[in-house]
Amino acid sequence: MRYPPIVKKVPHILHGGDYNPDQWIKWKDTIWKEDMRLAKLAGINTLTLGMFSWTALEPEEGQYSFEWLDELMDMMAENGIAAVMGTPSGARPAWMSRKYPEVLRVNEFRLRNVHGERHNHCLTSPVYREKTRAINEQMARRYKDHPALAVWHVSNEYSGECHCPLCQAKFREYLKNKYKTLDALNEAWWAAFWSATITDWDQIESPGSPGNGGHNGLKLDWRRFTTEQFVDFYLNETAPLKEITPDIPCTTNLMAAYTGIDYARFAEVFDVAAWDSYPQWTSAEGNGEIGLRTSYYHDLMRGLKRKPFMLIESCPSATNWRPVAKLHRPGLHKLQSLQALAHGADTVQYFQFRKSRGGPEQHHGAVVDHQGTENTRVFREVADLGECLKGLDDLVGMDTPVETALIHDYQVRWALEDVKGLLQEKTGYGETLVNHYRVFWKRGIPLDIIDSRQSLEKYRLVIAPMLYLLREGTAERIDEFVRNGGIFVATYAAGYVNESALAFPGGFPGPLKETLGIWCEEIDALYPGETNSIKWDGRTYRAFDLCELVHGEGAEVLGVYGSDFYAGTPALTVHHRGKGRAYFIAARTGEDFLDDFYRRLTGEAGIRPLFEELPEGVTTHVRSDGKKNFVFVMNFTNGKKLVPAESGRPGIALEPFEVKILRSETNL
Repeated sequence: MRYPPIVKKVPHILHGGDYNPDQWIKWKDTIWKEDMRLAKLAGINTLTLGMFSWTALEPEEGQYSFEWLDELMDMMAENGIAAVMGTPSGARPAWMSRKYPEVLRVNEFRLRNVHGERHNHCLTSPVYREKTRAINEQMARRYKDHPALAVWHVSNEYSGECHCPLCQAKFREYLKNKYKTLDALNEAWWAAFWSATITDWDQIESPGSPGNGGHNGLKLDWRRFTTEQFVDFYLNETAPLKEITPDIPCTTNLMAAYTGIDYARFAEVFDVAAWDSYPQWTSAEGNGEIGLRTSYYHDLMRGLKRKPFMLIESCPSATNWRPVAKLHRPGLHKLQSLQALAHGADTVQYFQFRKSRGGPEQHHGAVVDHQGTENTRVFREVADLGECLKGLDDLVGMDTPVETALIHDYQVRWALEDVKGLLQEKTGYGETLVNHYRVFWKRGIPLDIIDSRQSLEKYRLVIAPMLYLLREGTAERIDEFVRNGGIFVATYAAGYVNESALAFPGGFPGPLKETLGIWCEEIDALYPGETNSIKWDGRTYRAFDLCELVHGEGAEVLGVYGSDFYAGTPALTVHHRGKGRAYFIAARTGEDFLDDFYRRLTGEAGIRPLFEELPEGVTTHVRSDGKKNFVFVMNFTNGKKLVPAESGRPGIALEPFEVKILRSETNL
């Protein structure tokens, strides 16, 4: 399948970066013109404008100053550079904070922030919503017909929360709309525990303040409310953009590791998903692990819309906010950029194009350094990538063919982070997902990372580690998937609670019991260093951290525990249901078990890697439109690697940090 280009008038890989020309207005006759020359020299075809330019655009309330931006937009159009236009709500001007203090956030201790840092705004404030909408409307009307306008980049890295009286009132309104009655709310929150029953809506306070940690249900609903606040704020910002420039796509930059927002819900209102990727590369062999985790996040972001996404921020060298701002080794910039394209990005964009002379990010990597010319190693590497991207027009819009999905659910993570039991703060949902993903990355088998509410129809194999919280309809979708011939894998800590974090009556795994054919009686949390074992297929594998005690109720026992009072009881089961089958892994295991288990499973399912054996630290990924294929072979180590020859195909020699792109026009 092939999707339309993100920017219809720019059917190329978008290559560019965050540009802050308002910092250089005094020197526009020299620096702006030089920047146009340098951008073209580096093969850059997009620049992001306006991101933190509110004061430059509206120096006083209601008095707009767009002349400098007009000049820059015209200059970009003349040089064939498209504008990713940022709306400035990520950092408001000082006059607004002084005149309207309600726009400033209140923290969890009920203290109002002072003006200064970015992202320091209340999502509920009618004033802030009015002001952001007004300036966005001004920008949209002014540039709606400008040939440079290509994408709206709305605000910046939405994050945080506000506990002000306005947000408290809005939270209560949200709960009234959701539960209708206090009886329903109290039951959902199990508020009789610790005498937390609510008898008046005004008694409800957001969690987080001293003495108000809150019940599980309250904290889950607060995070859902905060997500909906971001959704609503984004829709308020984009309303004039959509009305005035309906053909210009809108997005915002996500941070894949951030868990304060349900990104699966947030992405529903985007035209295209976009994210900021800042892998912390080293100079050692350990880059294989970093490459793995970066791939995981790319797939997580692609899975939000299940179509090509934007790598909207990355760094061509040292990331200044790291504890150690290490330089990228030669070749790593090209590797990380092509890695993003391999996993579904149709853009490679940077923070930042030209380094700022001052401010918190003056030493953050950039295409153009303080030295100010093309005579730097980083610039040459960016230009080399730019030249490479010019030959990849056929890649634009290509799908990522997958047959396997890994379920990642932000609300499951929230529930597990708050659970009192298991391993407390070391329950490890995110790390468990990465460990299951690792098996497929090492073999070069692509997969989607999806939310539990998404359709499962296109997959042969669906994996759902630690699906602790089951959202409405999830168990039914999984059961239908299995009955129709799919292969499903669940693990320990599955199906414990509903969306209100209430335990399912009748035991675990709740509504998944019939699908999995088991009943889970207890779960044993092991001390650090303590282990058990799983005996399966003639081998013994280490089990640690969490071991669930399982009874078969229709499932076939494949493997058993090796020790402790539950020795000999089921540790690995399969249940044949309808045309498919459902597996249950009862304990946390090492990489060796997961390798063997998924190698067996993918073989039985007919899910084949492109290369039977890949060297350690080397992986592959594919993009295809069903006719043309791009196969990326990537070496994430600082050593030379050889992918062995097989099936009449020659071996592939890779230099340190090298990517080779193989093209074909046959079915893979």
